[in-house]
Amino acid sequence: MDDKWGEKTILIVGGTGGVGHATAIKYLKEGTNVMLADINASRLKEDVEKLSVYKGTVHQVSCDIREVADCENTIKETIARFGRLDVLINTAGVWVEGESEKSTEDEWNRVIDINLKGTYFMCSRAIPHLKKTQGCIINLSSDAGLVGNKEAAIYCASKGGVTLISKSLALELAPFQVRVIPLCPSDIKTPMLDDQAKTYGKNDPEGYYKDLLKLYPQAEKARFIEAGEIAETIFFLSSNKALAFTGAPVSIDFGLTSGY
Repeated sequence: MDDKWGEKTILIVGGTGGVGHATAIKYLKEGTNVMLADINASRLKEDVEKLSVYKGTVHQVSCDIREVADCENTIKETIARFGRLDVLINTAGVWVEGESEKSTEDEWNRVIDINLKGTYFMCSRAIPHLKKTQGCIINLSSDAGLVGNKEAAIYCASKGGVTLISKSLALELAPFQVRVIPLCPSDIKTPMLDDQAKTYGKNDPEGYYKDLLKLYPQAEKARFIEAGEIAETIFFLSSNKALAFTGAPVSIDFGLTSGY
């Protein structure tokens, strides 16, 4: 079944991140229209310039997904520019870790607002347009959206919410042939992971990476997922080859969560 990517529009929220950038490249190579949304306006401009070499058309919209008005404007800008929306991909997210007894209200609000509230309202405001195209939503959840991670209660709460929002929306939108998929990866080799290691690695980022990889069943051969691998998975899940996928979390984690 031909997907006709050249006629479709993809909105990537968190578009300048490692996964967002790799995903944009994948679709643009197919000639797809891509709208990148991100809070970092200057990086958005740089990214669009770099991505303009590919076959598809790419544009940008500055968006703070903590604000519902910004979520609404992002959808409006996408429709105004391309006339339709076929796939919404929510990749924006932030990490926090530490002992729960030392957590702050600011940490809670920031992580929940970006990871959970922003994801929900992007989905919410995209629904009318996805019904028209019988499109799909792919929400980047996490292995931490399926199982608990030590000293990451706030992050787990946000990603667990993303997983369950996706499952609920999948049931709600199935009669309209709109699919919603929570994608649950383990650690991804991106600038976000580097920042995580620098922030929480106690001046030993390499040691932080090693401690993460000790959790994987591959032992000394364990590695992090590449952003391009996530992009390939997203592309497949959004295609007509994956029409049976909706609601159920899709794990891409080297078996990390298999033993729980």
